[in-house]
Amino acid sequence: MPLGLGRRKKAPPLVENEEAEPGRGGLGVGEPGPLGGGGARGPHMGLPPPPAALRPRLVFHTQLAHGSPTGRIEGFSNVKELYGKIAEAFRLPAAEVMFCTLNTHKVDMDKLLGGQIGLEDFIFAHVKGQRKEVEVFKSEEALGLTITDNGAGYAFIKRIKEGSVIDHIQLISVGDMIEAINGQSLLGCRHYEVARLLKELPRGRTFTLKLTEPRKAFDMISARSGGGRPGAGPQLGTGRGTLRLRSRGPATVEDLPSAFEEKAIEKVDDLLESYMGIRDTELAATMVELGKDKRNPDELAEALDERLGDFAFPDEFVFDVWGAIGDAKVGRY
Repeated sequence: MPLGLGRRKKAPPLVENEEAEPGRGGLGVGEPGPLGGGGARGPHMGLPPPPAALRPRLVFHTQLAHGSPTGRIEGFSNVKELYGKIAEAFRLPAAEVMFCTLNTHKVDMDKLLGGQIGLEDFIFAHVKGQRKEVEVFKSEEALGLTITDNGAGYAFIKRIKEGSVIDHIQLISVGDMIEAINGQSLLGCRHYEVARLLKELPRGRTFTLKLTEPRKAFDMISARSGGGRPGAGPQLGTGRGTLRLRSRGPATVEDLPSAFEEKAIEKVDDLLESYMGIRDTELAATMVELGKDKRNPDELAEALDERLGDFAFPDEFVFDVWGAIGDAKVGRY
């Protein structure tokens, strides 16, 4: 069947990370998991989780990015639970945790915790800091923003394009959470929903952004942005394995992604930014996982509609994803 004809639209929502029990066998944050990759597959969805005694007991060290004693967390199986464990460790409301970076306390989007945590990674939690309200005149169709989200209801700025509309507004920085646009609350929205709203704002008019910036340590006060470099691949842990947090299904401990998977994830993540204004290595990893064994782009389109139909990916995007996966398979990097 030609691509785009008869594509099914019944995907379970890829909205927040759902409740799931930790499983055996592979690591990676997120079943549409951004930093996810290859490795052993987890148990089939729908099967009961293994007994608690058989689950791996993984302990991670964590600190608040602006400074704190070191805490230990364990027993989480998705991003929401991870934030909850961090909040418990530091006696904070869970809603205060904005996002986490791995092995650095700085707002470094190359080190953003996405779909995977290396078994030896140190987790730094960034919590809410100063709130601000900014008026923006949309002089161009493209604002120059790349949006991501934390998998638990907060969308924030991952990159600001140099020379763009937003780049000229010093109050707006990488890492800022977008709370509202023109008074419309965005709490609980996914990154693609926020990107779509920003794109649909009329050119030639002013709109208001309500933002919350991450609380900064003394040595971060002067830094305005730490946006990821274009083409920067998923940043995985230094350990031999990673913990993959799945939004649908149990968390799993897996080997690091293969060279093919890492490159394919990077290329698909670049396509997400180009077409949709978002970066999400967990989502890119899921798309690579869905596409690596498909025989043609039509099969990939059906798989994406079945699993990720909420995104309503255009046909030309699916063709490009198919091509990116194919290029990575044969080493055309």
